[in-house]
Amino acid sequence: MGITPDTKDWTWVLERPCPQCGFDLRRFPRSTYASAIRENAARWPSLLAEEGVGHRLRPDRWSTLEYACHVRDVFRVFVGRLDMTRRIDAPTFDNWDQDATAVAERYGDQNPAEVAGELVHAAEELAREFDSVNQEEWSRAGYRSNGSHFTLESLGGYLIHDPIHHLYDVAGIKSG
Repeated sequence: MGITPDTKDWTWVLERPCPQCGFDLRRFPRSTYASAIRENAARWPSLLAEEGVGHRLRPDRWSTLEYACHVRDVFRVFVGRLDMTRRIDAPTFDNWDQDATAVAERYGDQNPAEVAGELVHAAEELAREFDSVNQEEWSRAGYRSNGSHFTLESLGGYLIHDPIHHLYDVAGIKSG
């Protein structure tokens, strides 16, 4: 059995808490986005240092290594989306197929130590971007390829849920 692609529209996390991981956007004002990214990234290297991180505990779920690769790439993708929204009026973000990327990039075959370093680096780059957003920029708009509207503030809130949820997926760590 392979991984079933995730087709859910997770934008609902902007309106209500996630019953699985405990994420509640009300606990993450925009002033905390950068620190939340850094704190999340700091947890991954120890998880990736454990034995068997490339092994799937269930055939229908990613391994810790695969989740970490995904989180790294989420950070990278959102650096681009944040930059686009700051530079271009109302950009539309290219669709990113996370499942196709996992297969194409062979997430399960990557080196855990390298992934840990890359994840922390990508997180720091994204956190610096959020640190540099000025007051007027928070309301700048962008659109997902399916038409979902975001401001920089809501884009950040949407983003923060993803790595938090994946810490829950691999280690049972609940938000808050």
